[in-house]
Amino acid sequence: MTLSTSLARGVAPATPGTLHARTVTDELSAPPRQGATLCFGRGEKPDVDLGVGVDDLRVSRRHGELAFHQGMWWLRNTGQQLVRLPRGRMMHLSTEPLPLDTGYTPLFVKGTGYREHLVELYVSGHDDHGPVSRRRAETVRPEIFALDDDERLLLVVLGQRYLLYEEDPRPLTYSMAAKQLAYLRRDAGWNERRIEHRIEAVRRRLDRTGFRYPLMHDKSQGRPTDNSLLHNLVKGLVESTTLVPPDLELMEDDAVWPDPAP
Repeated sequence: MTLSTSLARGVAPATPGTLHARTVTDELSAPPRQGATLCFGRGEKPDVDLGVGVDDLRVSRRHGELAFHQGMWWLRNTGQQLVRLPRGRMMHLSTEPLPLDTGYTPLFVKGTGYREHLVELYVSGHDDHGPVSRRRAETVRPEIFALDDDERLLLVVLGQRYLLYEEDPRPLTYSMAAKQLAYLRRDAGWNERRIEHRIEAVRRRLDRTGFRYPLMHDKSQGRPTDNSLLHNLVKGLVESTTLVPPDLELMEDDAVWPDPAP
């Protein structure tokens, strides 16, 4: 069987609610029928409908299930290893089934070592018109957030590990950042208190823009640490390309800076 290209490119028009699924070895489509159930995993037909990780003993023979009820497709992990969903969400064997949104959903089955096996899912919606080439269309630009010079320098110092694309980066502490800023801008009066004040001001301003990650304390959920909110701030700014690796040049000794405000 010749497999199609990635489902991320879209699917041919189909009855709304039709489920399309694809792995490196198999693909299938299933209409939205009450009680319909599809299984994916390392096993063979007829035990599974969609093969995934067929050479990886860490993948269960029946690793996941897709069932249609209540007008939706529901995903359940039935395997021993975790299933990773977009935005870092994990599903365990004990996790309650999750409904699939219309459109494209990639999921990854944890395998041996660092291996992860991709299962592409696509649920047809009412407004699907099939794959459409957009080669000549203008590129949608990322949303860049406005920062003044002081804010950019401060966030580059605090988030330098993110701009180096380190694995699982964390922001510098205010104490460490204050020491670096005191060296870079000797007459600017940077200290921990001033850093905290400026970061809170940035968080408040960007929180009103519909920033991708939470930037303010949610009192109903308890009080998280400021470090977790700073992580959200820097992560979102890097992902939006508001902060980019060339910004690290601002930390060079010979960087040219305007005179500090009186």
